[in-house]
Amino acid sequence: MIKVGIITASDKGARGEREDKSGQVIEELIAEIDGEVVSYQIVPDKKEVLKTKMLEMIIEDGINLLLTTGGTGLAPCDVTPDATLELIEKEVPGIAEAMRMESLKITDRAMLSRAVSGVIKETLIINLPGSPKAVQECLEVIISVLPHAIDLIQDEVDECAR
Repeated sequence: MIKVGIITASDKGARGEREDKSGQVIEELIAEIDGEVVSYQIVPDKKEVLKTKMLEMIIEDGINLLLTTGGTGLAPCDVTPDATLELIEKEVPGIAEAMRMESLKITDRAMLSRAVSGVIKETLIINLPGSPKAVQECLEVIISVLPHAIDLIQDEVDECAR
C-alpha cells in the first residue's frame, strides 16, 4: 500500500466557497496503484501554509506520495511549485516534463505550467494542475511509474533493469 497525501491549494476552496473536485479525482485514480489517502487538506494559496502542511503530512502522517493540486500557473497567487522547491532534496524533472509533454497534445496552455516534482526524505511530491480534467490527464500519464518510484525512494529495489 502507498500512503498518499493530497493538498489542494485554493483560496476559495479553503474558505468553503468551492468544492474540491480535483482532490476527488486524485483519490479515485490513486486507488489503481493500491494508494490509500491517509491525509487530505484544502489550504489557501500561501507558500508558508503549503510548506507547513506538506511537512506535517510527511513527518506526522508518514506519507510516501504527496500530490498537490492547484497553484501551478503564472498568477501571483500560484506558489505551489515555489513551496515544493524550497522543501525537496532531489528534483525529479522527468515527471513534470512527461505531464507537460502529453498535456501539450491537448492544449498549448500546458506550456504555462510550472509544476515540479521531487523527493524529500522518503516522500515523492508531485504538483498537479488545478482543474479536475487536467488532474486526470496528467495523473494518467505518470501513475504507472509511481509504485516503482516509491520503491526506489525507500531503497526497496535491488535491480532497476527490466
